[in-house]
Amino acid sequence: MALTIFSIMIVLLLLGFPMMVPLIAGASVGFYMMLNGFSQMETMIQQFMAGIRPASLIAVPMFIFAADIMTRGQSADRLIDMVMKFMGHIKGGLAVSTAAACTMFGAVSGSTQATVVAVGGPLRPRMLKAGYKDSFVLALIVNSSDIAFLIPPSIGMIIYGVVSNTSISELFIAGIGPGLLILVLFSIYSVIYAIRHDVPTEDKATWGARFGAVRRAIWPLGFPVIIIGGIYGGIFSPTEAAAACVFYALMLEVVIFRSMNLADVYSTAKSTGLITAVVFILVAAGAAFSWVISFAQIPQVILGSIGIDEMGQYGVLFVISIAFFIGCMFVDPIVVILVLVPIFAPVVKDVGLDPVLVGTVITLQVAIGSATPPFGCDIFTAIAVFKRPYIEVIRGTPPFIVILLSVSVALIYFPQIALFLRDLAFAK
Repeated sequence: MALTIFSIMIVLLLLGFPMMVPLIAGASVGFYMMLNGFSQMETMIQQFMAGIRPASLIAVPMFIFAADIMTRGQSADRLIDMVMKFMGHIKGGLAVSTAAACTMFGAVSGSTQATVVAVGGPLRPRMLKAGYKDSFVLALIVNSSDIAFLIPPSIGMIIYGVVSNTSISELFIAGIGPGLLILVLFSIYSVIYAIRHDVPTEDKATWGARFGAVRRAIWPLGFPVIIIGGIYGGIFSPTEAAAACVFYALMLEVVIFRSMNLADVYSTAKSTGLITAVVFILVAAGAAFSWVISFAQIPQVILGSIGIDEMGQYGVLFVISIAFFIGCMFVDPIVVILVLVPIFAPVVKDVGLDPVLVGTVITLQVAIGSATPPFGCDIFTAIAVFKRPYIEVIRGTPPFIVILLSVSVALIYFPQIALFLRDLAFAK
C-alpha cells in the first residue's frame, strides 16, 4: 500500500500538480485501500476537518494579513531605513543591514516568503549598486529570510505546535536564541566577504539622521513589543497577539501613515484569503495523510528499519534533522511538518526529548531546506520576485547553508541555545 500511495504522489508531483493535489490523492487512495472502497469515506472527511479544527491555527491567517499590510505600507521600509542608518557605513555594513532587516521583519511577519519580498525588493538594487555580486546578494536575502522561521511569530512553529500539542508560546521564545546566532554568523561572513572583495562602504549617517530614522521606525517597532511582550507578559495568547498585530498594522498604515486606503485593505485581505485557503487545504490534507500512514503503521516500519529505537537522544535528533532537511529540499515546509511530526512523535516521547527543543530543531531544518536546492520554496520565491535564473539564485548559497547546518549541530549538542530563554521566561 505504501508503495502505491507514494508512487501516485511522485507521479502527480512530476506532472506539475501543486502539492495539495498529491496529498489529497495520497490520502484518498490510502483510505480507499484500508476501508475497502468509498463506503466509509466520511472517516477521511472527519480527518480533514480535524486537521483545521485547532483554534491556534487562527493565528496563521492573521499573521499573514499583518505581514501583507506592512509589506504594502511603510512599516517595512521604515525598519529597513533605520537599520541602514546605523550599519551602512561599516565594511560589509550593507550586507549586515540586509541580514538584520530580514531578522527584524521576521519578528513582525513570521513568513520567509514575505521577508524575501519586503526586504529583498528595496535592498537588492542598493547592494548591487554598492558592488556586491548578484549571486551573493540573492543568497544572502534568501538565506537570511530563514531567520523569519525562527524569530517569533513563526508560522512554522505555530503549525508544529498544533500538530504536536506543544506550547506555541514556549516555541516562540525558544527560536530567539538560534535566530540571533544565525544573524551574528551571517554578519561575520558578510564582513569577511566585503573585505575579500573590497566592497566600498557607504557614507556614515549623522546622529541626527539616525535619530530621525529611529523616530520614523518607532511605530513599526511596536510589533515585536506586542508579540513578545504581550505573550510573555501574560496579556495575550499567541492567537490574540496575532489579532492585535492586525489591528495595529491597520492603525499604522491606514490612520497614522495614511499609506493605504480601504480599497488597498480590501485587496490585501483578498490576497491573504487566497494564501490562507492554500495553507489550510495543505493542513487538512496533511492531517488526513498523516492518519493514513499512521494507521497503516508505515512510520514504524521505516523507523524500525534504521534502528531508531536503539538510538539515544543525539541519534534521534540527527535523524529528525536529516529527514526534515531533505524533505524541505523537495516539498513545502508546512507539508513536511504535517507529515513527519506525527511519525517522529512517539520516538521523541520514548527517548525523553524536550518537545520545545525538537520543535526548534525541526523549524531550523525546515528553514534551511526551504532555501536549499533543488526545490527549496524560497529559491523559487526569489526567482519570481527578482526575475533571475535558477542557477544564479543558488550559486552563492553553499557558505550560508554550511553556516546554517553548523548552527543545527550546535543546537543539538548545546540545547541551551534555544532553551535558556525559554527556561527564564517559563521558570517554574
